[in-house]
Amino acid sequence: MRTTVGIIGAGPAGLLLARLLHNAGIESVVLESRDRTYVEQRQRAGILEQGTVDVLRAAGAAERMDREGLRHDGIELRFAGERHRVDFPALTGGSSVMVYAQTEVCKDLIALQLEEGGPLLFEAEALAVEGADSDSPKIRFRYEGREDVLECDWVVGCDGFWGVARKAFPAALSRVFERTYPFGWLGILADVAPSHDELVYARHERGFALLSMRSPTVSRLYLQVPEGTDAEAWSDDDIWAELERRFETHDDWRLERGPITQKSVTPMRSYVHEPMRHGRLFLAGDAAHIVPPTGAKGLNLAVGDVVTFARALTHLRETGSAERLDAYSATCLRRIWQAERFSYDMTTLLHRAPDATPFDERIQLARLRRLTTSPAALADLADGYTGFPLE
Repeated sequence: MRTTVGIIGAGPAGLLLARLLHNAGIESVVLESRDRTYVEQRQRAGILEQGTVDVLRAAGAAERMDREGLRHDGIELRFAGERHRVDFPALTGGSSVMVYAQTEVCKDLIALQLEEGGPLLFEAEALAVEGADSDSPKIRFRYEGREDVLECDWVVGCDGFWGVARKAFPAALSRVFERTYPFGWLGILADVAPSHDELVYARHERGFALLSMRSPTVSRLYLQVPEGTDAEAWSDDDIWAELERRFETHDDWRLERGPITQKSVTPMRSYVHEPMRHGRLFLAGDAAHIVPPTGAKGLNLAVGDVVTFARALTHLRETGSAERLDAYSATCLRRIWQAERFSYDMTTLLHRAPDATPFDERIQLARLRRLTTSPAALADLADGYTGFPLE
């Protein structure tokens, strides 16, 4: 097989890149190790930044999102029993976010790719990227019980943290920056209408909690738990009781309970691999960077990466200049590090560290008090939450 761009991974990054390239008249082949059902059902992010929403619309992939997604014009910060709303449009000049699950984004892009785009091969396991520093890189993969080779002009690894693309970078070239956190998120899906019409970020002396949603009838909620926690060690009643404690307010607001259909624990880490390009191999999404989920940045950063690559390759074809491709890593990393900083700030602002002292807790509350009483500080939060510009 031969194509212009070989894409490893059919998550939102790989699928959106295939769509952008198709719209630009550039051939691609997508290889995905999992089956279609798995890709369309794995629960991940649910918040789309304004820029991501705009990209999906421009790509012709937003019809169902615009019909079923939930536009949110703000979030609520909750601490010391108080409730403070952050008004995004008022603080950013009109930006908002969209609640639309990653699973739904993938379903939409898969349907478009199979109907209009190039080959999308499920259960096609990428084994290695070879010749990344040559003019003809190759992806060796296994499909339908046999090994094959996909010859490409360019390879983009959208295959996540454990994928093969990053392994093709020489050790001498790679630099890794990371931080692990001594806590995780116990997340649940529950068949109950959300108890608030916007996301609620709660700082409590017992730990962080987040009220989110997947639809008008399905709630998504999270609790800060110690690193290594077993989700099954928590009963449903214990989860609801702890959520009620951490969301408590001085008014009559109440958390509605419902049947829990899914629960799992997500570890928390920050990770960046530099550079994001080696020869004709490019990294995008979790293959290059991971953020703690507090800032809702993971999927949106991946979108920024593939938009940058698609624009750069289109520029090369239209002008003959590789200047933008050569700048891919630096261009993406500017935005990535701002998102890493924002996610780190949100995480340390709202979570209780296991070794926190009374002084640390007073500083945390002072940061929250300053944030919620300063228009400039609120504008900075709203600007970061709704998304940093796509260069």
